[in-house]
Amino acid sequence: MSESQKPEQRLLQVAKERKALLFGEFKLSAGGISPYYFDGRLLTLDPEGAYLTAECFLPILKQCGAEAIAGPTLGADPIVAAVAVMSYLKKFPVSALIVRKEAKFHGGMRAVEGPLRKGMRVAVVDDTCTSGASLFHAIDAVEAEGCEVVKVLSIMDRMAGGSEECTRRGYDFQSILTADVEGNISIAP
Repeated sequence: MSESQKPEQRLLQVAKERKALLFGEFKLSAGGISPYYFDGRLLTLDPEGAYLTAECFLPILKQCGAEAIAGPTLGADPIVAAVAVMSYLKKFPVSALIVRKEAKFHGGMRAVEGPLRKGMRVAVVDDTCTSGASLFHAIDAVEAEGCEVVKVLSIMDRMAGGSEECTRRGYDFQSILTADVEGNISIAP
C-alpha cells in the first residue's frame, strides 16, 4: 500500500487481485442473479486482506465506542479475529464474538461465543450485506444477551435492501465498499 493510498482503496484492489471479487453472471444465495460475486472469505482469510479489513474497521469501532465486534459464523469469523488482534496492537482492545447459527445444546449452551458480558457495546459485522438476514440474526443474538448494538458493518453493501432495513430498524449501518445493480464497486462514502 502506497503512503497516499487509503486502506479502503487497497482493500478493493486486493479483493480483485485475490479473486474475491469476480465479474460475470452469478446466482446469489439470497436469490437472484448478479453481475458480480464477492467472496469475503477469500479476502478476509488472506493476510493482507485481513489486515486491511481490520485497518478499515478499527477507526469506526473507536468512534462508536464499541467494546466488542460480533458476527455470524462463518463469514464474520476472520473479520472479528483480525479486528481483535489489530485492536490489541493499536492499544484499543476490542473483543471478538462469534454468533452461532443456533445455540449449542450442550456445554455452556451459548448462541454467542467469546468474552461476552451483559451491557457490552457491540458492533455487528458480516462480510456482505444483501438482505441483511445474517446481520439481523447476529443482532438478535447479541441483544438477547443484554448487549447494546452500537454499529452494524459490512465489507460489501450490495445495496439490495439490507442496509436500508438496518437503518429503518434504527441501527447505524456502515460499509467499506458498495455495489450498484450493474456491478460497479466503489468505496462507500
